[in-house]
Amino acid sequence: MVLDGHSDLLYDVTRRRLAGERLVLERHHLDRLRRGGVEGLVLALWTTAAEETFWKDIPGMESAAVRTAVMMRCTRAEVVESPWLAAVRTAAGAEQARERGQIYAFFAIEGMAAIGEDLTGINRYADFGARIGMLTWNETNALATGAGGDRYSPLTDLGQQAVTRMQNLGMLPDVSHLNDGGFADVIRLARGPVIASHSNCRALCDVRRNLTDDQLRAIRDTGGVVGVNVYHGFVHADPEQQTAEMLARHAAHMADVMGVEHVACGFDFCEFFGPGNEGAQGLEDCGEIPAFFSWLEKLGMSQRERAMVARENAGGKGAVACGQQQAASREFSFVQQQPRPQDQEEKCRYEILKTLMHRGAPYEKRISSEVVSF
Repeated sequence: MVLDGHSDLLYDVTRRRLAGERLVLERHHLDRLRRGGVEGLVLALWTTAAEETFWKDIPGMESAAVRTAVMMRCTRAEVVESPWLAAVRTAAGAEQARERGQIYAFFAIEGMAAIGEDLTGINRYADFGARIGMLTWNETNALATGAGGDRYSPLTDLGQQAVTRMQNLGMLPDVSHLNDGGFADVIRLARGPVIASHSNCRALCDVRRNLTDDQLRAIRDTGGVVGVNVYHGFVHADPEQQTAEMLARHAAHMADVMGVEHVACGFDFCEFFGPGNEGAQGLEDCGEIPAFFSWLEKLGMSQRERAMVARENAGGKGAVACGQQQAASREFSFVQQQPRPQDQEEKCRYEILKTLMHRGAPYEKRISSEVVSF
């Protein structure tokens, strides 16, 4: 069984729910998850790059804060409607879900542009249930520079404070999508595990989204893990070698550099985004995950080592161990979610409703049911 340490399924959930669908995961993804042996997921809230995604077609969604609020609301609704899915914060919660026969889901924040310079937004992420936080996607924001920006820019002062705040809240810092300068700062500030939830090895595919061997060792030294990423452009420069076998070779290289106990899965399947987002050949969607482990076996990885990569390393060091004491008393149910303070709720609701005024009544009625304060 597999814990996939990075999944963008909430993007599809939000897109389809705003178009009027319900039970998106069950109708479009559950069969593949089960075929792939997925027992747990880390579901990422990603609302950056609006101009390149479905958000661009929805007037009033210019604000990352509004988009994040909408995605949170869609997520809550989807979880409540999916009895086979359990939203969890801790290893104990995940184990209880397994015993009940449910797929468990942790939450992550993939880029914090939505909070601007307001670091209390990180507390709201934690209140939502996020256990993992990335300061940036590929962009430059008030906290950090992403992999798409200047390679050596450090974290801003606010970004350094954000790393400390995340750790105080029991959230794991995630350096996937961060530039090299920011990576070094996060490692310097680390008081516990740092992870790269969905990154590969620059030694095998020299792109900025991948990690150098020195960076792999730095993550190892914090007690963290690195999750392999199926995206074809991060697997190999030669399209003919963008294969399940080559991704397994990334995992083998990580094991050689860091030790197998620091290798995990963060597959980042994005086939539902459309053309250009394909995974490696043989790993077209999450239903094909067994092919990856078959190649690990062919490359000489033992059954015990494969089990560590599949779920034990991420479950033990990555998504649930850091900050477990802080989070242990905060296991939650979306059905019983506590409201935000009234002043924050009214401020955000006003902003959202104002931006939706350009929409006709039928659509406005539909989308307003998906809105929650952030």
